[in-house]
Amino acid sequence: MPKLIKNGSVIDDAAQILVLDETQAPEALSLPEGQVFVPLAVWQAHKGVLSDNKAVGVWLESHESVDDLAEDLDSLSAVALNFPKFTDGRAYSGAALLRTRYGFKGEIRAIGDVLRDQFFFMQRCGFDVIQPKTGKYSDAQLEEALASLKDFSTPYQAAVDQPEPLFRRARRAA
Repeated sequence: MPKLIKNGSVIDDAAQILVLDETQAPEALSLPEGQVFVPLAVWQAHKGVLSDNKAVGVWLESHESVDDLAEDLDSLSAVALNFPKFTDGRAYSGAALLRTRYGFKGEIRAIGDVLRDQFFFMQRCGFDVIQPKTGKYSDAQLEEALASLKDFSTPYQAAVDQPEPLFRRARRAA
């Protein structure tokens, strides 16, 4: 069972990330039981049926826009954004847009090639669940990564998790 970081803890996760291959049509797909994240194409093909199922989330590739989910966010409890490689940062913008422009209060999950060095910045952009590839980190390494999220006590810049920059938050004596 994959491990992930959620709400300040390392936990087991039973959610499946459904990936289509070239031979599968989104319209003809049947879903497995339990919590599952479906690709955007599957969501768009089946959203009339899936929109009432809170065990279904949608995941987006880095080239897909969160704008395509804007009308459906009220019926989703979770959105996963894929990092196909660690140098592709488009998912940071997607998470920030979900939280700020669209006011999404559900779970935003970082999936794919996520690296420990990026976890802090992912949280700042609005991710609340970080799911590295299965086997990338040991349990001990995930616990160390969790502790490293507190390396910076007070970020200077404004972000999704702290909209005011430090100079606006700090009180100085006259």
